[in-house]
This record gives sequence, C-alpha cells and structure tokens, in this order.
Amino acid sequence: MDQDYNRLFHRTSRRTEQPLLDFRLYKNAGRFSLKEDRSGHRATEHTFYFLDYLLFPCLSLFFYNYRMISEYTKIDTSEILYVINDASLRYKGIIPDNCWHEPYMLEEELVNEFDNGIRIFGYNKNNKLLGVMGIQELKDVTLIRHAYTLTNYQGMGIGKSLLQYLFKLNKSSYLLVGTWKDATWAIQFYEKFGFIRQNKKQTAQLLNKYWEISSKQIENSVVLEKYTPL
Repeated sequence: MDQDYNRLFHRTSRRTEQPLLDFRLYKNAGRFSLKEDRSGHRATEHTFYFLDYLLFPCLSLFFYNYRMISEYTKIDTSEILYVINDASLRYKGIIPDNCWHEPYMLEEELVNEFDNGIRIFGYNKNNKLLGVMGIQELKDVTLIRHAYTLTNYQGMGIGKSLLQYLFKLNKSSYLLVGTWKDATWAIQFYEKFGFIRQNKKQTAQLLNKYWEISSKQIENSVVLEKYTPL
C-alpha cells in the first residue's frame, strides 16, 4: 500500500522540478485533503472530493475533483495568455472600441507585467489551467491584477478560490482592484468580498498613481478598495 501511495502522490513540480515533500493525507467531513510542505514555502492544499468509498490503494478511482492553486511564471506564458484572451472575450462590447483589440493581451505585454513585479497565480484542475489572478505589491498598497477564468468555467467558484488565496498572501492594509466601469458582474464580484467602489475622482487619482494606463482607459474604469487591518 505504501508503494501505491508514493507512486500516486509523490509528484514533482512542473515548474520547479523539485519533489513535493511530506505529503499527509487525512479525511475530514466527507472529503480528503492533501497538504504538501515545500521546505519553508507556503504549503499548497489539494482537495479531493470522492464519489464513493473504495479501498485505500484505489484512491485514484474515487477522487472526483482535483484542484490546485500555485504560482505561475514566465515559462507558463502561453498557458496564461490562453486563459486571459479567452476570458476577455466577455468584455467585448463593454470595453470601448478604441481600447479593445484581439488578442486582448500579447506575449510581450505579459512578460512586461512579470518584469514589473506582478505575481500570477493559477487555478489548475486535472492538469488544465482554468483561471488566473495576479497580485502586485507596491509601497503602500497591494493591487489585484489580471483576474480571468476560462469562459466555460466561469461561475464555478474559481475566481473566489484565487481571490481568497491572494488574501492570505497580502501584506498590505489596502487592497485595490481596477476593472471596466460597465463590467457590472466584475464589480459585484469584488463587492461580495468587501471591496468598496470608489467615486470617479478617487478612481482617477488611484489609477494615475498606481497603474500605467491611457487616459481613455481611466475614463472607462473604476477602482474598488478593501481595507484590512493587519
């Protein structure tokens, strides 16, 4: 059984090629969770939902849903761009024509975002990247950047999982997120998590201070703020 367990769970990280060490499996309230300890790094939690009880050596047969959130880097550019450019199609007709283009983001733009200190985290299910969300730590605030979920997987809690994960990473009292002012679904999503929409004047001030975007985009955007005492 130990051999089956190790073969099933002792994986290597696709991005680091380092062993994922110290796996511990436990049962809790109808689900199994697997935690990994990466020698000083924040542990990533994997949750497995099962359809029915089978013998322990056959775990792979009754794990129903495998989810993982981890950090993505420049080597994952093509995967990240696929998610962004697919999900951004929902904004077509919402974004002003003079700000819209296809594909919505180019490779050099994403690489530049990485170079500017944005960290991208992805939600992976069954080895497929379904959603991404970025975080950018500045001097006095933290920005939530590039939040996208594949079109066919929207409304399934992927954005919620990513945002809650980034909350845990946040080191600032102030969290800011910007989106298009006519993207009502995005605004409502952030408001559910305690973000407060800023007025037009406040939005312009914040966008000019923390973002590098055109004046036309500023006119058509809104900023939401969340204050969290540390």
